[in-house]
Amino acid sequence: MSRIQGIFTPNIVPLDSHGQIHEGELRRYVDWLIERGVHGLYPNGSTGEFVRFNAEERRRIVEIIVDQTQGRVPVLAGAAEANARETIEACEHYHSLGVRAVAIVSPFYYRLSKEGVYAYFKEIADASPVDITLYNIPMFASPIEVDTVERLAGECPRIVAIKDSSGDLPHMMRMIAAVRPHRDDFSFLTGWEAALMPMLLIGCDGGTNATSGIVPEVTRQLFDLTQAGKLDEAKDLQYRLLRLFDAMLYSAEFPEGFRVALNLRGIRTGPGRQPQSSLQQKDLSELKDQLYGLLTEQGWAQDLPDEDQIAKIVRQVLQDLESQGLQPR
Repeated sequence: MSRIQGIFTPNIVPLDSHGQIHEGELRRYVDWLIERGVHGLYPNGSTGEFVRFNAEERRRIVEIIVDQTQGRVPVLAGAAEANARETIEACEHYHSLGVRAVAIVSPFYYRLSKEGVYAYFKEIADASPVDITLYNIPMFASPIEVDTVERLAGECPRIVAIKDSSGDLPHMMRMIAAVRPHRDDFSFLTGWEAALMPMLLIGCDGGTNATSGIVPEVTRQLFDLTQAGKLDEAKDLQYRLLRLFDAMLYSAEFPEGFRVALNLRGIRTGPGRQPQSSLQQKDLSELKDQLYGLLTEQGWAQDLPDEDQIAKIVRQVLQDLESQGLQPR
């Protein structure tokens, strides 16, 4: 099977006024992303708030997305559960759906040693019927060291890729140097779009980037420009994308800034499952204006709703919040 390449979107999951998965809007969102050029979809990622859904909901999210894609793009399904046994069961289920691969985050909550991380992934890989992407996100989970990646890649044919969200360029280079000479089929994906262009230039195959769920046409263009060697254009686009990324990431608790921006692009996300105080809601309302201005300034507003439509979206969000007892006062 070919190496995993391109931009895979870790999609937000739209919720209805009762806080349940909004299947119709999720299906519309999938089509919207594919029409705008994403290479693949990555349900149950961090941006998709997988820890805020139960196991049955996580499976349903993947089922909906696989069904809606209809083979148009590959699906990389987040399969991390609370322990190795349940994670293997998720791998088996997602394999039955026909996903390209699963992504499994390193163990979280309990900080494991290097040997513990190795043993965890080795047990899953030996039992999994589907290809596996390691997911390194050291800010939230036990880190996956370079020699652990090299060891797992050498021993486990099912482990075919790593997604690294550290944003650490030298770390990525060390992984590529250690693994690629022995596993040409192994993919390296960056989860840090602030450095997407330089990551591609040092040998990454693509990314799983939250911003691709908001401006998928822009991240696709950045990938294409870099791959084509049009580096001046790519560099300019990377710096422009950085401004949007920073505003969404650092102006609100993750991933609320991305949820606000996606609403501005016409996808009704509903409120997230993490309760928000009235002060937080006020900050998000101000962020909406900032993001609208930024998207317009950067020329990424071709299909943004007009002011009347934005007001309608905001009213609906407030109604959704009120129905959950979260109306700011």
